[in-house]
Amino acid sequence: MAKKRPQTKAGKTGQAQVTNGEIPVVGAREPCPCGSGRRYKACHGRAAAHAVTELVQRPFEGLAGECDWVALRELVPAATVPLTLKGGLPEGVPSVTLATVLPMAWPALRRDDGSVLLALQNDSTSGDLARDLADTLQRALETEPGTPVPPRRVPAEGPRLQDLLDADAVFAPEVHEGFEFWIPQSADGADPEVAASLERANAAAIPTVKLASVDSAYWCETPDKNHLRWVMPYPEEKLLDALARLQAAGGTSIGADTRLVGSFRAHGLMVPVWDLPTSMTAEQCEKPAAEFAERLTEALASDAPLTAEERRARGGLTNRQVTLS
Repeated sequence: MAKKRPQTKAGKTGQAQVTNGEIPVVGAREPCPCGSGRRYKACHGRAAAHAVTELVQRPFEGLAGECDWVALRELVPAATVPLTLKGGLPEGVPSVTLATVLPMAWPALRRDDGSVLLALQNDSTSGDLARDLADTLQRALETEPGTPVPPRRVPAEGPRLQDLLDADAVFAPEVHEGFEFWIPQSADGADPEVAASLERANAAAIPTVKLASVDSAYWCETPDKNHLRWVMPYPEEKLLDALARLQAAGGTSIGADTRLVGSFRAHGLMVPVWDLPTSMTAEQCEKPAAEFAERLTEALASDAPLTAEERRARGGLTNRQVTLS
């Protein structure tokens, strides 16, 4: 049996840290900054670890465009959205823009003109993505122009995006072919590291288009086939029942040679996915997607028990779910 490490008595400096401010975050195996002599994970780190394990399943709930937040976080390579802050923009900040990713995986960037770019596709450290993004946004608003915002471990307590953003503002993503939005049009040239990062990102980006006829549906092109990925706001069990009814009735198609192949789970929402032929463009998806949306609305309104065939269809749909987050 391994011997227990003897615990040292807390020094005066450690006690002063407890009295005068919050305990800083350190490595789990390092001595706790409070001066107790115990490892951080066995002392003040317990509360932080508990906060991390309490994952917020729907971090974007309550924000305008929740489904599009999920799509931009998980499915869309290159997109931007203007954000509206409660109470307006601070002095010296002409705009705040959400971006899917930024060069070198920066969490945010304060440009030379004072505008802010906030990256969405970064790691979460607190268990609440909305809190992580709010912390990054606040730091970006206060950092010096021309400076990227570095990552950090976010405190378990703090504002969330829902506290900072105007819930009534329109959330309107603009999908881009590449990441040229990283570089302002007024810039004479990009930093070599940014230029290299831009080249790599553009090479990996999958062509993606947001449909106009329905909400939060994204067509994308891959080498073997095209896909439609549609983030839906309905409760998962209700949506599975509705899709099973349509599947059993042959009503899930959105055109010739298309097939509902499964779904993703992402941030508390379901994302049905269709395989499309390589010849089917985003524009050709518009009308059949709108017609499917009407059929889905009718199926969602039914409370009748599922038939045996519908239950089998539901089982197949459940087996073809993949959890992204």
